[in-house]
Amino acid sequence: MSAKPRETANVGAGLWKATGMWAWLLFRISGLILVLYLGAHIIVTSMGQFDKFDGLMEFFDKPVMVLLDLALVVAVLYHALNGVRIILMDFGVGIQRHKVVFWSAMAVVVICFAIFAWVAFTYIITGEGVTS
Repeated sequence: MSAKPRETANVGAGLWKATGMWAWLLFRISGLILVLYLGAHIIVTSMGQFDKFDGLMEFFDKPVMVLLDLALVVAVLYHALNGVRIILMDFGVGIQRHKVVFWSAMAVVVICFAIFAWVAFTYIITGEGVTS
């Protein structure tokens, strides 16, 4: 008996088209963003004992910095919800339907981001928080 010949042309070339590969890559990128942010956060908060801290906090109150906060929220939401998806897959939940689970998690990311963006843009436009 002869085994079926395997197609070897372009092995791995189709990986970048798969949802799982993009989920993996974005998970790593969002993790790096969060590590860099954590380092910057530690440096900035450690400056709290100095006189320049008030000026630094005024700088972070600018609309551009609020937009960067939006980017941070996307990284946190994506990383957290994709991490939950990976944990579920480790427990055997959703393995057969991993694309559905992934896109469901991404829908939650979009909903949470929309809420945060509404609050952030309200702050940028009015200069006050939503509850103020």
